[in-house]
Amino acid sequence: MLLAEDETALATIIKESLETRNFDVTVAENGKAAFELYQKNKFDLLVLDVMMPEKDGFTLTQDIRQENNLIPIIMLTSKSQTADVVFGFKNGANDYLKKPFSIEELIVRIESLLGRQNQNVLNKKINVGTYAFNFSKQTLEHNQELQTLTFMEAQLLLMLIEHKNDIVARSVILKKIWGSDTFFNGRSLDVFITKIRKKLSSDPNIKIINSRGHGYKIVY
Repeated sequence: MLLAEDETALATIIKESLETRNFDVTVAENGKAAFELYQKNKFDLLVLDVMMPEKDGFTLTQDIRQENNLIPIIMLTSKSQTADVVFGFKNGANDYLKKPFSIEELIVRIESLLGRQNQNVLNKKINVGTYAFNFSKQTLEHNQELQTLTFMEAQLLLMLIEHKNDIVARSVILKKIWGSDTFFNGRSLDVFITKIRKKLSSDPNIKIINSRGHGYKIVY
């Protein structure tokens, strides 16, 4: 994976901690260097700090998403404003981790995004109303038109489908996909639900219902 972090001490701690868990980590000290490394190498996942010299994490994410809509991106930030979190997700981040954070929490987020799941589930093609959902390819097909999903969108949609017509508790979704049910992760969940609703909007019979204070359920 690629870690873009301009705080040398923090970057060293993260790199060494992840390497003890058998992750291969390449470090970039600024956004420009990170983008150059991304273009020259094949990474499974990106961990990007928001505040970096030469190219900030938001801009870097936008640049990467112009070329690749699938690679998982985790953003690290000291910013606590909800607007910043939402802005990050709208620009293509899959997850958002607020500093200071524990290495264990980062590892949970990484493992979740890398999709260490049952391969039998991943290879299924699932009918969702008039859509065909392919989890392994992270696509939704409708009337021969193909939409690409981010890995987090695909995970969330799969979880709702697996519990079709039943409410899935917010805390269950957040702990399974995001690793913890913090306020910021909750805002992330709401953003992703909105994105999925939009992508399924061509079939009016598909509804993702918000049971306020409880969770979400999909019906079709």
